[in-house]
Amino acid sequence: MTGNRGVAHLVCGRRAKWVVLGLWVLALLITAPFAQKLTDAQDNDAQSWLPGSAESTQVLEISQDFRPEQIPAVVVYAREGGLTAADRAQIQQDARGLKELHDHGIRGAETRGPVYDRPADPRAAQIYVPITMDEKGWQRIGPAVDSIRGVVGTGGSGLAVHITGPGGTSADFAEAFEGIDSTLLLAAMGVVVVMLLITYRSPTLLLVPLLSVTAALFAAQALIYFLATQGGLTVNGQSAGILTVLVFGAGTDYALLLVARYREELRRHEDRHEAMALALHRAGPAVLASGATVVLSMLVLLAAEMNSTRGLGPVAAIGVAVALLAMLTLFPALLVVSGRWIFWPAVPHFGDADPTERGVWARTGRRIARSPRAVWVATAVALAICSLGLFQLRAAGIGNADAFTGRPDSIVGQEVSARYFPAGSGSPLVIVSNEAQAREVGRAVAGTPGVVPTSLGLPPGTKPSYEGRVLFEATMTAPADSDAAKQTVEQVRDAVHAVPGADAKVGGGTAALLDMDAATIHDDRVIIPLVLVVVLLILSVLLRAVIAPLLLIGTVVLSFTAALGLSAMAFRYVFDYAGESTDFPLFVFVFLVALGIDYNIFLTTRIREEAARRGTRAGVVTGLAATGAVITSAGLVLAGTFAALGTLPMVAFAEIGFAVALGVLLDTFVVRSVLVTALFLDTGPRVWWPHRLAREDGAATAEPSQVSGSAG
Repeated sequence: MTGNRGVAHLVCGRRAKWVVLGLWVLALLITAPFAQKLTDAQDNDAQSWLPGSAESTQVLEISQDFRPEQIPAVVVYAREGGLTAADRAQIQQDARGLKELHDHGIRGAETRGPVYDRPADPRAAQIYVPITMDEKGWQRIGPAVDSIRGVVGTGGSGLAVHITGPGGTSADFAEAFEGIDSTLLLAAMGVVVVMLLITYRSPTLLLVPLLSVTAALFAAQALIYFLATQGGLTVNGQSAGILTVLVFGAGTDYALLLVARYREELRRHEDRHEAMALALHRAGPAVLASGATVVLSMLVLLAAEMNSTRGLGPVAAIGVAVALLAMLTLFPALLVVSGRWIFWPAVPHFGDADPTERGVWARTGRRIARSPRAVWVATAVALAICSLGLFQLRAAGIGNADAFTGRPDSIVGQEVSARYFPAGSGSPLVIVSNEAQAREVGRAVAGTPGVVPTSLGLPPGTKPSYEGRVLFEATMTAPADSDAAKQTVEQVRDAVHAVPGADAKVGGGTAALLDMDAATIHDDRVIIPLVLVVVLLILSVLLRAVIAPLLLIGTVVLSFTAALGLSAMAFRYVFDYAGESTDFPLFVFVFLVALGIDYNIFLTTRIREEAARRGTRAGVVTGLAATGAVITSAGLVLAGTFAALGTLPMVAFAEIGFAVALGVLLDTFVVRSVLVTALFLDTGPRVWWPHRLAREDGAATAEPSQVSGSAG
């Protein structure tokens, strides 16, 4: 014990605290400028999201030999009752203007159109404007669409003008991601400020965790920026947004737990340095185990096929690791430097009585102890009933029309275009094959149901052939993000793969969606069991037991299914969302299991500490009483920070934020406080098997109702 306290003094000793503070100030002076550049290092191009070995990814790579990677924007014109002569003249003028554009990746000579829905008496027209992509492709899509809009305007006098297609949709996504870091930072910071004020009731104390977690975020962003620019780490808008939420949520949780233990020790020790050393010694292992659980669970994502999922793993792991480092070094140093006054107006004084045993959680524990088996059975049944909502889950992907919480111009344009043109126009199939079999492959594509036979052709700016291979495109009749379009892709692939010697491959936007679905199914089957194994091993090492970790894993899985079921019901009948992204269950599982197990770690390590002195049954009640208030506060903070994802105008983010927030609240108020407590009380000393506590069980004669005195 003395050795561990000696390590703690390296952080919060009389001189050491100033060294720690100085090192963090120096580190932030160096890293803060680079943290602001993380947005510039993001790679949001298609290949950063797609599964690396998928057929659509291969087509994307091969197509770059024929032409620079392009994403088409589609300008749609329509008028109820038909286009007038003035409309057609305006459209022709716009087409000439677009052909003269040569900025932001637009090469006007490759513009196609106008194409009318019917030769005589047209009602609508389309102009195709390919946008050439490069290493800055994502950043240039928005300006490119702005340039197009500068030529075609927004319509008027009954003529509707919209910019849609993959280019228009991507521009709307880029706008949604624009400012994601600042939006989430402000939202998460606002949640943390409010929750810390409620928890601490101190306007001064909240500044310390807020400063610490902000420093951790800047340091993590800078480190990730260096790895992205120098080490090949892939960072996209999704992982950058989740990084902010994770660092703020996890970091603040660790701060709350350390402050609670520090406050306890300040009542027992006059020297604040000694109090902090003891707080770190006693709470540090649980915080460290919690952080390690999250870090290792995030690193499991490296086993994913989806590039976006695999890239999230190290980004999230780095963020949590840096937050953990900051909370175990910078945060304690700042608290000790500040002194007791930082707790104003509720300053803990040496010799003050411990209020734990009078609290609501002490009373809750004693009530559960009267009939623990009935409590855990009823709670488990209630959670199982909530899990029935899984039958409402539609995690088959979200189409573009349903991907935004609002209705941007590209979505309106997509609906207008589908009324007059083949629904798949603007997002064609891309086929590559050997040149010798190209004609036969073309016939196979044209003969597939769901493909417009007359649409086969060579896109402008594309080489006729390259090293014995050819590339051509085809339009589907179904909307590119629909199930019907995915079925068409499967049929086209079957047809071209059957052509002997063609070595044909089918890609394009719909093919990419299909491949992402398959990769996500693989990732679910691989990652979910691996995360459970990682968490089980960490719990087993931490608690030196077998039964307790198995019980905890079971409760967290039940909590996950209940949260997913309730979320699915809310998405269907409250928010009216059309469905969930294919990776939604996986992300919710990883975050809930990795983060939800935190509260069980904090509770059970305290129970184990108390059980060694008081016996398991008394230790359970005392552990719940000692950790109840702080874990509740931590759960509210983490739930609030994930709910901040709902500030983004994208359904996928809102759904993940809602489900994780709901799951954290279930973990905090139901699973940890009721289910785990009742299970441990009912199981008794056997919960620690095979550790000696299962046999000796400390002061086993103490009854929960008789527990009194300090909870520390």
